[in-house]
Amino acid sequence: MKAYLTPFPDGITAIDTGFVRPKLDASHVILRGGRAAFVDTGPAPSIPRLMEALAALQIAPQQVDYVLLTHIHLDHAGGAGGLVQQLPQAQVVVHPRGASHLADPEKLIAGTRAVYGDKVFRRLYGEVVPIPPDRIIAIAEGECLELGESRLEFIHTPGHALHHYCVIDGDSHSIFAGDTFGISYRDLDTPQGAFIFPATTPIHFDPDAAHASIDRLMGYEPEAIYLTHYSQVTDLKRLAEDLHRDLEAFVTLTRDCVEEDDRLTAIKDRLRAYLWDRLDAHGFPQDDSQRDALLGMDINLNAKGLAVWLERQTS
Repeated sequence: MKAYLTPFPDGITAIDTGFVRPKLDASHVILRGGRAAFVDTGPAPSIPRLMEALAALQIAPQQVDYVLLTHIHLDHAGGAGGLVQQLPQAQVVVHPRGASHLADPEKLIAGTRAVYGDKVFRRLYGEVVPIPPDRIIAIAEGECLELGESRLEFIHTPGHALHHYCVIDGDSHSIFAGDTFGISYRDLDTPQGAFIFPATTPIHFDPDAAHASIDRLMGYEPEAIYLTHYSQVTDLKRLAEDLHRDLEAFVTLTRDCVEEDDRLTAIKDRLRAYLWDRLDAHGFPQDDSQRDALLGMDINLNAKGLAVWLERQTS
């Protein structure tokens, strides 16, 4: 088994896409009854690794029926256009709000470039290839698709993004949650278990919707949830409680910055301090350089999302 592949039961395999650093960004392959689906793809530079993973798993490109995109942020979906060029049977399944952006990704590219800058964009995301409209399925709330002998249910889960869905996989008693159930890097695991926190990145963050979507996922009573950042988590009751608590804290610390001249910097500083306190309580080493290496990018992006949310509340 390739080092960047992590097998799980029920025909599920996590693929480390190689985005930024190891075990930051995962694509998942589901194999059922000889038919396969990707859940999220990572950015365009991940495509060779995804195809190599298929070969390692002895899955022919013709066996892939679907590329399921939980949402269209480029760390989840940037490679979809280039990937389906190599998967002759695959349809791309996306929230209706995201379908037009996959067929014509210019606005998506421009928005991501505005966040990261042109140089970083080119390095991280490469070429975003449009997807022919006849290969796109805009999946409705509650709609189901068959994969081999399995039935996958799609539910719309705003909070992180308006164009987000999650995939309910009854056969494995699990959910593929994209960013709806937060971020949990395996590097942050301690004897206390997984460490999790919400994803509040620009531009659609809505705390009320995020709370509701987490509760909705938990209503399915899953045994495991698969995150794009990073893969399988269990102990879900505790993690859901942590996410709800964090969302409340994020909103409070953001509101406290309303009078600051530089709101973004103030939010970032408070968010970092809050997460450092949580890491202390979780028993993670008190090493600022290690913590910044693992969480610096997320703190920056989450702070931007919180700042945009605060601007909406005060404008």
